[in-house]
Amino acid sequence: MVVDSLTHHQLYHSLSPRLAKALNHLAETDFTQAEVGTYPLEGKDIFVIVNDYHTKPKHTEPFEVHQQYIDVQYVVSGEEEFGYLPLADQTPLAPYHQEHDFTKFDYESNKKDAAFIPLKAGMFALFFPEDIHMPGTLDTPTAVRKVVIKVKV
Repeated sequence: MVVDSLTHHQLYHSLSPRLAKALNHLAETDFTQAEVGTYPLEGKDIFVIVNDYHTKPKHTEPFEVHQQYIDVQYVVSGEEEFGYLPLADQTPLAPYHQEHDFTKFDYESNKKDAAFIPLKAGMFALFFPEDIHMPGTLDTPTAVRKVVIKVKV
């Protein structure tokens, strides 16, 4: 997992060409006026999801992990917290859902081991297949505009 300001995105370009393309797209695009929806950037290998929502309390949300894609989550406006814990020795709520590329994990079972980290406007987080995460949380409901770029592993 990586958390940083978008102004430092070049530091992570060497991780993969697809990740570099996704981070460049975030840096070069004004998402304040973009329509909510899903857009291809490089077919199914890299695609963009623009979403507006209100944060939810931690205890109402599951943790998740993906096997096929790296999540690049960028907060355009608002702020949230995300939960994080390593995948090692965690028990999922259900088997991996291949079509939607996720496995869910229970909050109650994992809350003592999880760290909750603020993600404010202008910041991004990279979640790799070994990173369990819970995006979109905050104790007080807050409006957030977020862009998630899915990057094929």
